[in-house]
Amino acid sequence: MAFDYAPAPESRSVVDIAPSYGLFIDGEFTEAADGQVFKSLSPATEEVLSEVARAGAADVDRAVRAARAAFGPWSALPGSERAKYLFRIARIIQERSRELAVLETLDNGKPIKETRDFDLPTVAAHFFYHAGWADKLEHAGFGPRPKPLGVAGQVIPWNFPLMMLAWKIAPALATGNTVVLKPAETTPLSALFFADICRQAGLPKGVVNILPGHGDAGAALVAHPDVDKVAFTGSTAVGKEIARTVAGTRKKVTLELGGKGANIVFDDAPVDQAVEGIVSGIFFNQGQVCCAGSRLLVQESVREEVVDALKRRLSTLRIGDPLDKNTDLGAINSAEQLTRITELAERGEAEGAERWSPACELPSSGYWFPPTLFTGVTQAHMVAREEIFGPVLSVLTFRTPAEAVAKANNTPYGLSAGIWTEKGSRILAVAEKLRAGVVWANTFNKFDPASPFGGYKESGHGREGGRHGLEAYLDV
Repeated sequence: MAFDYAPAPESRSVVDIAPSYGLFIDGEFTEAADGQVFKSLSPATEEVLSEVARAGAADVDRAVRAARAAFGPWSALPGSERAKYLFRIARIIQERSRELAVLETLDNGKPIKETRDFDLPTVAAHFFYHAGWADKLEHAGFGPRPKPLGVAGQVIPWNFPLMMLAWKIAPALATGNTVVLKPAETTPLSALFFADICRQAGLPKGVVNILPGHGDAGAALVAHPDVDKVAFTGSTAVGKEIARTVAGTRKKVTLELGGKGANIVFDDAPVDQAVEGIVSGIFFNQGQVCCAGSRLLVQESVREEVVDALKRRLSTLRIGDPLDKNTDLGAINSAEQLTRITELAERGEAEGAERWSPACELPSSGYWFPPTLFTGVTQAHMVAREEIFGPVLSVLTFRTPAEAVAKANNTPYGLSAGIWTEKGSRILAVAEKLRAGVVWANTFNKFDPASPFGGYKESGHGREGGRHGLEAYLDV
């Protein structure tokens, strides 16, 4: 029996978006030095949400100088005092979570149930967690008097704008560093709202600076001679460019890059539970997740059963208005990203893989792509090798655990993997052979601020979260 869901839209009235925003430098909003601006669009409707100042090299220099001036007083504060600010920020985020969830959905395109139930709780949890560390750094195994590095230049992506901001800013502030952060050009609004939260929390001027802009601003920030730490989450190509830029300098670097995660389903796995994990692994945030389980490896004997169950489940997914609480898949973040997903999916068809999508009606405006399944895929297919960063799943098969491990590791990436089986011994045996930074067992896409996250090979360098993430912001 099919159930029809009546629309249940979240109100836009809970968030007040100004017609224009400036850069946030030294505790104040200000225009860009050259007066340039750009527009932030809603990917679900293509409407202009706001006009935002576009940072250039002169603005980067101004922000870094402000952060450097604030570093001395901020780093001199006792950890217990820095913790008070972080706790205050965390509480304000919780108090304004509904407003921020609606804002993130409007600017990013992801469903409100994800921003409301995942993004915002995770953001607050990271600030609470790192607030707890601020006065305990001497007991974290980094030596008797660990020191902050200085000014952290941070560049974040558009898929989890506020969450990636929290992953970067919370550990930086807890350890006594100051920050210059550049949000992605397609999703600058939540970072600018966070700037207002910093003022609301009474954070000293210059400790956090927010510079919306394009790639040139990020490049200028990474290359600035007075930046001591670079933290970047984004594409592998840009990560390689950053590595070249900082090579030979004293800058400490953390890179969290792309992925092509394998989700391995053995013949004894509970199929219904595995299917839910597969759907969560690849269609969460429209597949725009670096650790997405975009390669499904199914044991040959249960391949037909799993694929049939997966198709039935995909036929129930609801696609449409991201502000509707019943929506499962929202809009693709930008026209550029939609073009890339479309081209790679067409390449998969051209190479002979069998493409399938459930019958669904896509909205007439905005950027949309249906949930897509490729079967008959081999290791040679582009869809099995290239990070698509969209709601596209490639299905491959294996016969033995050794073959599953070999196929899972046959990728230049090494960020995530999933294992589905009822045998704990098999989970441990396979997990230790997978070259992935995080391996989930009988679940997928579960995060905790106390657990380090990061990858191997072309998926990046360093870890974020937990004690390991603190070390990236300390001179130890």
